Amino acid sequence: MPLSVRQPVIVVGASLVGLSAALCLAKHNVPTVVLEKHASISKHPRAIGFTSRTIEIYRGLGIADQIPEVPKDFHLRRARVESMTGKWFDSTSWSDTPTADQSKKSLQEGSPPKKQYSPSRGAAMPQDQLEAILQAAAIERGVEIRRQHKVINVEQDLNGVTVTVVDPQDKEIQIQGAYLIAADGCRSTIRELLQIPRYGRGHMQTMRSVLFRAPLDQYMQGVHQFTIDQPDLKAFLTTYSDGRWVLMFYDDIERDEPTLRSKIHQAIGRSDLPVDIITTGRWDLTALVADTFQSGRIFLAGDAAHTLPPNRGGYGANTGIHDVDNLAWKLAAVLSRQSSPALLDTYDAERRPVALLRHDQIFTRADYKVHLDQATPAGKKLDDDAMEFGQLYLSDGVIGVDETLPRALKPDEWAGQPGTHVPHFWVSRDGETVSILDVVGQDAWTLVSGMEDWEDVTAQVNRGSSVKVKHICIGRDVRFADAGSFQVALGLSATGAALLRPDGYIAWRTKEMPAEPAKCLDDVVAQVAFRVNQHRG
Repeated sequence: MPLSVRQPVIVVGASLVGLSAALCLAKHNVPTVVLEKHASISKHPRAIGFTSRTIEIYRGLGIADQIPEVPKDFHLRRARVESMTGKWFDSTSWSDTPTADQSKKSLQEGSPPKKQYSPSRGAAMPQDQLEAILQAAAIERGVEIRRQHKVINVEQDLNGVTVTVVDPQDKEIQIQGAYLIAADGCRSTIRELLQIPRYGRGHMQTMRSVLFRAPLDQYMQGVHQFTIDQPDLKAFLTTYSDGRWVLMFYDDIERDEPTLRSKIHQAIGRSDLPVDIITTGRWDLTALVADTFQSGRIFLAGDAAHTLPPNRGGYGANTGIHDVDNLAWKLAAVLSRQSSPALLDTYDAERRPVALLRHDQIFTRADYKVHLDQATPAGKKLDDDAMEFGQLYLSDGVIGVDETLPRALKPDEWAGQPGTHVPHFWVSRDGETVSILDVVGQDAWTLVSGMEDWEDVTAQVNRGSSVKVKHICIGRDVRFADAGSFQVALGLSATGAALLRPDGYIAWRTKEMPAEPAKCLDDVVAQVAFRVNQHRG
């Protein structure tokens, strides 16, 4: 059987998560080949909401300027209606958490505005349009994308992974790599070949949908999502804000085109508007998390690892994008021999609990409470900002965390807790105000402090070390430009420091400078970066 290519990393799946994985790896100079069974990007837009944390990741990849953020005054609202042009029963905000409602009430009463946890506002771009941006950027950066390549087998040994695929000419070929990322969706071929079971609420229902174009903007009244509530039509109608709409049916009934057109008119409440049907869809509403996200040299990401149904927290595609942001720098560190392969074990330890928490949080929210059963009891609903910006990582790659800590809090409540992402705050650099997120992390380990003495400490550690640490001194390299102080934001004294990983997560913190700072920092880097060369020069 011919061997067509060998790359350090094979990515299976060229949708949002697979393409994001390839871009994250390209950022770290890791060549990849992406295998995709479909011939082109799906005609169905599918996801549309991309969170602030996701846009932060795309900022780091240099493509956020191609993704329009939602306007500052934009508030996503949902209405329960008889039809768009008929009777409206009630409307609610996109978020149904009490804290969000309280924040809105505070704004109405003239209280201080809600704290800004990110420099990004999130985006409401249809998935097919975002995938086109990701694909173009990946190709431009040297990623090889092979479409119409269907995986039929995968094998691995101590030296690498071999994937057998059927190419567009129906020939079987083998592709080899050091590692493989399975981003091939909820029906993942890779996961099935590895026989990795899944846990969770499971299958809830099968749904049908129809994608269409129609001139409906004048009937929206500032609302983008509509729950259609009629005796003979229970459905969900939403817009992709580009002239396309999707009507989702809570059943598994196949309808012909005249019937679909009739149902669309029924949901609109008018039959005299032009409707152009684009395509139909059929999908399972399922909540399942794989029992492990790693099998040797193979890693599950996105829906292959966790199938989370569409919800107001945006846990589906966004969670998968966050997966590969976590994994890519670790693969790069191991492939470049800076870190030992043990670093890769932290991927499952960090990302699987996030998926499990998000699985459980879905069923604390209004949309999915109806699907609760004895196997999925109601839990405590956590704040949206805590879930988006303040989920905690517990792994051997973080010092200063334990199981007694909450699974998620808002960034200001964490105040620089190791295992959480560095909180956003504004700094001034070269006369320009930027987020600290644009200064630290990105592609390197970073020590953040307000004391210049740490500069010599990092220089000592870097001599003879396979893992290099850059030092950012607040007050010298950048100036704190936000309210309060960065010491409060990171929980430090004037002499303390925080060590950030390439993905911006805090791996370690010392509130004050220790007695032997160089030895201390060197030992910390050796531990949290799983450094191969532990000799200190």
